Amino acid sequence: MIDELHPQAQRIASLLRGRGEKIAVADGATGGLIAATLLTVPGALDFFVGGGVVYSFRARDVLFDLPREAYKGMRGASEEYALLQARAIRDNFGAEWGIAESGSVGGSLHPTGAPAGRSVAAVVGPDGERTRMTETDCDDRIANMQAFTRAALDHLEAVLAG
Repeated sequence: MIDELHPQAQRIASLLRGRGEKIAVADGATGGLIAATLLTVPGALDFFVGGGVVYSFRARDVLFDLPREAYKGMRGASEEYALLQARAIRDNFGAEWGIAESGSVGGSLHPTGAPAGRSVAAVVGPDGERTRMTETDCDDRIANMQAFTRAALDHLEAVLAG
């Protein structure tokens, strides 16, 4: 899958490099595939600051360094939750852009009750904040991870391209 997405990663890298800007990534249900895809581009340090896989409340607390109250009333796989994560990863890593994906891949019950096959990708940066929801209506964990990664990268590329 990553080899299929490499050309898109190159386009995203070109857009970021052209702007002289960097991105930080918070992978959720994508399990690190967003970051891994971007890192297929040689010299990724030019545009990629870092990030992490936010797959537990502990990881969320460490990576985002936000008080628990910041999440009050929020549910996973929602626009407001993904936006909060994208802002936090961008700010904590000192990047111009942040992308976060929050979803429920299926195969097990999501801790906040989000239905399997739902993902929200949030992109925040100098041009504003945008989200995109993806719903596969599927409980296939691997297929959803792939679909959520593709959707997040499509969203990121569209936002950067204007």
